[in-house]
Amino acid sequence: MSSKKVVTVAVLVTVLTWSTVMTVLGQVAAVAALLPSLGLLVQQIVQALTAPDGPRTSDGPRPTGAEGEDVRR
Repeated sequence: MSSKKVVTVAVLVTVLTWSTVMTVLGQVAAVAALLPSLGLLVQQIVQALTAPDGPRTSDGPRPTGAEGEDVRR
């Protein structure tokens, strides 16, 4: 597992732990306000953990500049 993935998982665990502590302490309103952000965070973490390591390549059409030259290097 790459260091980027380790940091990502650590952030997820920290945020979920903090949310749990807030709920236990009776701050349900704070957790409810954070739910959309937590959902997005979980989605991004899952996507990062399931993505292959290395640079992404695209088999689609190559982007071009104003004069038609290839802008992707």
